[in-house]
Amino acid sequence: MEKLYHIGIDDSHKAKYAILPGDPDRVEKIAKYLDNPKKIGQNREYTTYLGQLEGDNVLVMSTGMGGPSTAIGVEELHMTGVENFIRVGTCGGMNPKVKGGDLVIVTGSVKMDGTSNEYVPIEFPAVSDFSLTLSLVEAANEKEYTNHIGIVQCKDSFYGQHNPDRMPVAYELKNKWEAYKKANCLASEMESATLFTVSQVLGTRAACVLNTVWNQEADDNYQSTQVHDTSKAIEVAIEAVRREILKNK
Repeated sequence: MEKLYHIGIDDSHKAKYAILPGDPDRVEKIAKYLDNPKKIGQNREYTTYLGQLEGDNVLVMSTGMGGPSTAIGVEELHMTGVENFIRVGTCGGMNPKVKGGDLVIVTGSVKMDGTSNEYVPIEFPAVSDFSLTLSLVEAANEKEYTNHIGIVQCKDSFYGQHNPDRMPVAYELKNKWEAYKKANCLASEMESATLFTVSQVLGTRAACVLNTVWNQEADDNYQSTQVHDTSKAIEVAIEAVRREILKNK
């Protein structure tokens, strides 16, 4: 196989698991948790490292921000043989109980992204894989990290969320935001719905663990109580992959 056009790697890695941060600068940090990590690709927003857990090869690859680049990354990783995807990202809390520094483990996503609608009808749900998600929950609980399990909003416009009043569709954005809050949506982020939908269509497995940077509703101030350290989410993702590998030994 030749190196794929966007992600810049081929199928020689022989990895069945991939951990997917959005930020390319987070890839090396995650890869340090693996055995023998080495950089194998760098193209556009896709930075890729290869390492091992329990003797199995594992990839870490950034997806960039938003649905389109996430979909391309998952599609091309699948072409190289990857069958399991865990997103490690960040989110903003919507539910008051979700505080800065808490983990959110996602069971399903509100599809406010555009990419998933080009894969499946709008009625089709965006949900995570049960086994991968259970491994995330078990890992978080074992480490005694505060975590919340449930539904998040997945949107395409960061500033549509944080400055809706200046948008021509402010009426729609604000009404939907209030509806999601009333429905006990936990948090807001930008990639999970696409990841779950693409994975479902490909017949692969996907899950998602997020570090809560802040709670927009509880703090009522975008700048306050921010926690940017993603180490807990990374540790939980690594342990979840380890658990899945050991299940199949």
